[in-house]
Amino acid sequence: MIKVAVGSKNPIKIKAVENVFKKVFGDVEVQHIEVDSGVSHTPSSWEEIAQGAINRAKTALQEISADYGVGLEGGYEKTKFGVFVTGAVAIVDKNGKFGISKGNGILLPKKVVEKLEQGQELGNIMDELQGVKNTKQMWGAVGFFTKNYSNRQESFEFAVLYALARFLRKELYEE
Repeated sequence: MIKVAVGSKNPIKIKAVENVFKKVFGDVEVQHIEVDSGVSHTPSSWEEIAQGAINRAKTALQEISADYGVGLEGGYEKTKFGVFVTGAVAIVDKNGKFGISKGNGILLPKKVVEKLEQGQELGNIMDELQGVKNTKQMWGAVGFFTKNYSNRQESFEFAVLYALARFLRKELYEE
């Protein structure tokens, strides 16, 4: 049985990891622990988002004796085409090798970007926009902006699978 440590208490993130690891490896045990990302509450660059995911994965693996540590981090990224909500997933194995992926991106409306730049957390902005509490542990910004044709969990599932590519095709990644 493969043991996986997830650096989050968010049920959406945990379920995304569990679904993908079970699909790929079959018999898995997923444990989770709240860890600090070591980055701001809403990272504002791809590098910061990725660093948060890596920090979470490494800390989870250290805290829970497992085969893999997984960190999932969301944030936003400014580009010349606009500002996108996006995420990263980092997976570290017990030998210190890691895979990383960049999540899909959704263009954010200007009024959301303005609030982010004022220092508000995306989850709080989304809650306020929808008049619902804790949407980040439900459908998230992804579900809201796509009218639930997709949701935060699905988005993270793709990113978890993409981060696993490094381990699924390890012969191509070995130096």
